[in-house]
Amino acid sequence: MSEKSAVVVGVDGSEHSLRALEWALRTARSLEAPLTVAHVRPEELQLGSARIASLGPGPELPDTVVDALAAQVGPRAEGIDVRYASLDGSVVDALAEAARGARLLVVGSRGRGGFASLLVGSNSRALAASAPCPVVVVPHEARAASLESGAEAGRVLLGLHIEETADEVVDFAFEAARRRKVPLEVVTAYPVPPSPALLIGAPAPALQVPPPLPDETPELVDTTTRRQEERLRPFAERHPEVEVIPAVTPADAAARLVEDSAEAGLLVVGRHRRHRVETLLVGSVAHAVLHHAACPVAVVPPAQKR
Repeated sequence: MSEKSAVVVGVDGSEHSLRALEWALRTARSLEAPLTVAHVRPEELQLGSARIASLGPGPELPDTVVDALAAQVGPRAEGIDVRYASLDGSVVDALAEAARGARLLVVGSRGRGGFASLLVGSNSRALAASAPCPVVVVPHEARAASLESGAEAGRVLLGLHIEETADEVVDFAFEAARRRKVPLEVVTAYPVPPSPALLIGAPAPALQVPPPLPDETPELVDTTTRRQEERLRPFAERHPEVEVIPAVTPADAAARLVEDSAEAGLLVVGRHRRHRVETLLVGSVAHAVLHHAACPVAVVPPAQKR
């Protein structure tokens, strides 16, 4: 991918998309990359434009969202090549197409009309699962510090499954930490063996008590720590300037990532591919952090098979 590949941000004028736009502006400046501000026109506007076009040559209906954002962004975009795009089609399909060949696609947690009780809207989830480039979902609760570069931005978090996480995901996290000049915390879960109480027949109902939680197995912790270090070694050698903070946790990496996201500037997770089916999807960890993380979440796809 070219160093000049654009950062694309999807906007609709909502508070959530404006926060995403702010994050995208800062990121484009940091990357010295062009910024494309993309708005998918509402269905009624698309239908109206099609009706006018069917009657012959005539004026194009204005995109008031793009016009308003252009006036707002212009004074703050010095040094950034900003382009504006009015798109037609469904939000997911249009933004995914606009992001083809892009460096990043940035979206807010929800758009206009989203249910207030949902932390991540359906369009943001669908784009995280299907867009052709890394997708950053910026939550409306994001701390101001998470929009900054430098030490005040907080560290980068990486959820690493030793066998399943693609190299592209690890590369993305190291590059983000290097660019921000912050540490990279890498969280890997290890399997917790079942309690012996679960391996024997259940007692009579009157005698049932909650089984004790199994103690941490030092061998599992040591093995997971060693395998994590081996997995990260080639990336750490390529990026000696990045301080790596290894972390292993029992069973549930998502809970640790969500907890640590309160002090992070960016959380990076991978996107998985279904076995035997060429369909991309968001895994359980990515799903959990998209809904609960306090900082922007980057969902990075694996390389496309040729």
